[in-house]
Amino acid sequence: MNEDDTNEQEQKGTADLLKQSVAPVGAELKRDLWPKMSRRFEEASSRRSWLSAMFSTTALSSVPWFDWALLAALIIGICVFPNTIPIWLYHF
Repeated sequence: MNEDDTNEQEQKGTADLLKQSVAPVGAELKRDLWPKMSRRFEEASSRRSWLSAMFSTTALSSVPWFDWALLAALIIGICVFPNTIPIWLYHF
């Protein structure tokens, strides 16, 4: 057995392993997911608006304390130095 035969056998073995491990490309879903997602979007929109969701207690409590401190520093800085407002608007 020479080196070329060994390489071909290794390549065939590797190809067989890849074929076994990778799912077929033409696999179809057993069901359509869009109607379920559409229902979830409608339920979420009917429950509350995006504005109330943004300012809900769970959303506000998930913000770390240092973000609140940075916001407070920004507000205080704008109140003390109102001339910096154009600079802050430029950066945001």
